[in-house]
Parts: sequence; structure tokens; C-alpha cells
Amino acid sequence: ASNNVDIQEFMIVPLGAKSFSQAIQWGAEVFAELKLLLGRKGMSTAVGDEGGFAPDVDGVTRTLNLIMQAIRAAGRKPGSEIALALDCAANELYVGKRYKLAAERSKPYTSDELVDQFAAWRRKYPIISIEDGMAENDWAGWQRLTAKLGETTQLVGDDLFVTSTRLLARGIRRDVANAILIKPNQCGSISETEDAVFAAYRSGYATVMSHRSGETEDATIADLAVGWGCTQIKTGAPARGERTAKYNQLLRIEAQLGRSARYCGCDWQI
Repeated sequence: ASNNVDIQEFMIVPLGAKSFSQAIQWGAEVFAELKLLLGRKGMSTAVGDEGGFAPDVDGVTRTLNLIMQAIRAAGRKPGSEIALALDCAANELYVGKRYKLAAERSKPYTSDELVDQFAAWRRKYPIISIEDGMAENDWAGWQRLTAKLGETTQLVGDDLFVTSTRLLARGIRRDVANAILIKPNQCGSISETEDAVFAAYRSGYATVMSHRSGETEDATIADLAVGWGCTQIKTGAPARGERTAKYNQLLRIEAQLGRSARYCGCDWQI
């Protein structure tokens, strides 16, 4: 969206829910509370490409604080019931081998300084996943980020791996990241996508099935996420049909599976 927040996406992870249907309920409740909170503060409640709110907010810390307030207002406990995740889209911040986060400070970050900043946010907030924390060509930065946070935080490669087994293999060799974002239409075919998922499994990498910014109401990725046993799915806020279609399909699958359905949020581990 065309707002002023440097980080592309702020997400919630309802890892304390006992079922997928409960997780969806918690997500919808937090989304509703966040809308009320933004409205009371006179901030925009218009949504961006993926259904999330897109107000102008002064800095990452204030944005995280707003989400934490919404989680508590929904009656949930930050951390143990609902954690936080970031998609930094660091390619958009990377200029001249420095990272420019305009709302954070005037001087651009070196890779080491940005890693330290992530670590500071991680200590203050229950952030358990960071996607594209470094630019796709900053492999040294990715190595430093993984060395510092990889034991405690899911580090997801999207632009880094682009659902490619070749690039994933390179990342594995260089001890970079510990998870891969899975986008079937980024890879090009279902069989190649499946290859990427199972290559990740063999190396202990988590898999996050993902939508795209330009989406339709097709819900195939919901079926693939369950069928392949992906660690998570990322498909936007509970707003608009092209987002809710995937969640509704997952709810139908859960109902069809009955007692054999397993929601593994409570088993979260790196």
C-alpha cells in the first residue's frame, strides 16, 4: 500500500489456538479490534493489496504497539496465544549496500546494524517469524541474520529463494534462513512447487504456502498446504473474497477431516 510504513507486512500468528477454526476466529477478532483502535485514533482503516490495514504510522515500534493493543483488546495473550511476524521486503529498502528505513533514523543501516535492530525488536516483542529480512543479493547479511536469530526465529526466504530448488540448495549450503515461502505461480508448475516443498523438508526448513498480491478467489493453495503438510499458510487479512476464499476452504477441509484434523500451532518450534 502507499502508506509510509517501511516494513511491508505485519502479521499475527495464532499459535496458541487449539484448532484451525479457533485460529481463524482469533484472527478475525484481532482484525476487528485493530480497526476500532485505528478509527478511535483518527487513522485510516482502508486496506491494502492483501486486505491488511494501511494507515500512516510513525515507525515500526508504534505499528507493533498498535497490533499488541489489538491482540489484548481481543482478549488474547501476546506471545503465548498470538505471536507476531514480519515481511520486511528488504529488497525495497536496499540501496547502495545499505538499508534505508526512513521512519527509524536518518542514517541507513549496514547489514550488521539491521540484524541488531531485528534482534532488538525480537527481544521487545513476540516476533517469531521474519520474512525477507535481508535483500536477495545480500547473502553475507543473510548469513549474519541466520547466525544471530536462526535458533529462535523463523527466517523465511521469499525473494531470496523464489520457490526455486536451485536457490534453496544454495541457501542450505551457506546456512542461510530456515524456511521458504512457497508460491506455485512463482515457480511455474505444481510439480516444481512440490519439489521445492519436499527439498525444504529434507533439510529441516519450514514451508509457508503463500498467496500473491494479485489474487483470485481460486483456493487451490489451501488444498496444497494441507496435502503437502506445509508448516503455515499466508493468505492475507480476513477481508475480501480473494483472501477469505482460502480460509473458507481450509475450514471445509478441517470439517471433512473431523477428529483427524490437526492444527499444529501449539507445537510451534524452530
